[in-house]
Amino acid sequence: MGLAIRDGSVDADGLRICYQEAGDGPPLVHLHGTYGLSWTPAHDLLSSAFRTIAFEMPGFGATENQKTQTVQDVATTMAAAAQALGLSRFNLIGTSFGGTVASWMAVQRSDLVAALVLDAPSSIRPEGSKPVSSSPEQIYAHPERVPPTPAIDPTMAARRLTIVRRLSGPARDTLLEEGLRRLKIPTLVMFGTQDSVIPSAMGRVYKELIPDAHLVFVYDAGHALMVERPEAFAEVVTDFLERADAFIISRTKTVVFP
Repeated sequence: MGLAIRDGSVDADGLRICYQEAGDGPPLVHLHGTYGLSWTPAHDLLSSAFRTIAFEMPGFGATENQKTQTVQDVATTMAAAAQALGLSRFNLIGTSFGGTVASWMAVQRSDLVAALVLDAPSSIRPEGSKPVSSSPEQIYAHPERVPPTPAIDPTMAARRLTIVRRLSGPARDTLLEEGLRRLKIPTLVMFGTQDSVIPSAMGRVYKELIPDAHLVFVYDAGHALMVERPEAFAEVVTDFLERADAFIISRTKTVVFP
């Protein structure tokens, strides 16, 4: 049983940003993927050590968002949302599309981000790849092991995909990659070994680009690490955030491979 989840919202950059949070301790902000905000068992595990705040990015909930035109705009808005919550420094996780937003946040506002976790990020993709859908067959290595989730309203799902297509930049964004090369923030990059959405080999590109980057592959997991392997995800992320410069690899050797 996790800690009580608190719902809230803040006004930032002219938009109302909803969020869910639980726990106390150092603040940990999470930005979701294409599927939108969804509290997972991984959030429960993380909230035992951190004040875990899962934001809903504008346009991914019940309200349409015609204002935001670029992923850089989203990063600016989410940084403002964190500051509206009174956060002057925080750890940041970005999942899939949220990893692209988190990458831009770290580049634009390195003063706010203490440490960065990129969870199967979509910032760097193979040429010709398409935006991530939320079908279980695509994002899980073993969809039969994942508890069923409520069906997503088709209209909302279509709207989310539309905004991702509008905001997603090129497969290789030169401007973002230049920023990542200059990044001086401890960074953890995680991919599932069976990610069929974004090849896990993309992780090595981040390792080469970001000066202080660690790369971890989670065994027997697909694209949705937080859902499919919550214990492995939370254990590695917590270890990384607690040990920072002393982080080499997970203390337990059974859930991940370097």
